[in-house]
Amino acid sequence: MKHSSGTGQPLPSSPAAFPVPRETLSRVRIVLSRPSHPGNIGAAARAMKTMSLSRLYLVRPGKFPDPEASARAAGADDVLGEAVVCATLDEALAGTVFAAALTARHRNLGPERLQAREAAPLILEKAGAGDVALVFGNETSGLSNEEIQRCQRAVFIPADPGYASLNLGAAVQVLCYELRLAACGGRPPETARTAPFASPPAGNDDIERFYAHLERVMIRTGFLDPGQPKRLMPKIRRLYGRAALERDEINILRGILDAVEKAAR
Repeated sequence: MKHSSGTGQPLPSSPAAFPVPRETLSRVRIVLSRPSHPGNIGAAARAMKTMSLSRLYLVRPGKFPDPEASARAAGADDVLGEAVVCATLDEALAGTVFAAALTARHRNLGPERLQAREAAPLILEKAGAGDVALVFGNETSGLSNEEIQRCQRAVFIPADPGYASLNLGAAVQVLCYELRLAACGGRPPETARTAPFASPPAGNDDIERFYAHLERVMIRTGFLDPGQPKRLMPKIRRLYGRAALERDEINILRGILDAVEKAAR
């Protein structure tokens, strides 16, 4: 944990321990104003780390640091450890070039409202010029009118109007996801933990031998009448043609046919 130096800038530290998909994500601050529950702070840190964000700012947190925050962070302790604790929202926004407030309520004199997916590209565009902030309010009361007026846009999650209340950690997750999605052009890279299985495509000779084998078994079992074949084989060829059979798959299918032939003897 860090305390603000008075300008809202974190004290010097080592760089973030994980990469970001785009340079602009490293300029995004997630600001939690007056969070009352330490578990929600931890959940927010976890949500941030899963989406490659790392800069957490806390304005007058009720309890922090706290063991429950660490427990709910579930491995995002580095995000909690680098969190900047501020006395005021103005401190948390110091040095930023743009701020967006997350709020579900309509405000008569508030800034322009955007859905989360519309807002994400704008936030990242502004991050090209410097630090930006996404501001979340207290779990019970949300953001005050004064806090929202310190932001240039209001952002909302288009939830079900009949039940639009999201947990703070869930709301942070949705917005961080939208930011990552926008930063990666709508196609975030996949992180495969295991090498995908791959088999070379079956050759034409292998496929023709399979069809001959299959036809022989169907005749032997009485499924196909060679005197009245109708269009059975063309339909089977079309079916397996769509499958783009691999060599291993041909071997499996022919193994099944071998077992059928042995059972039919």
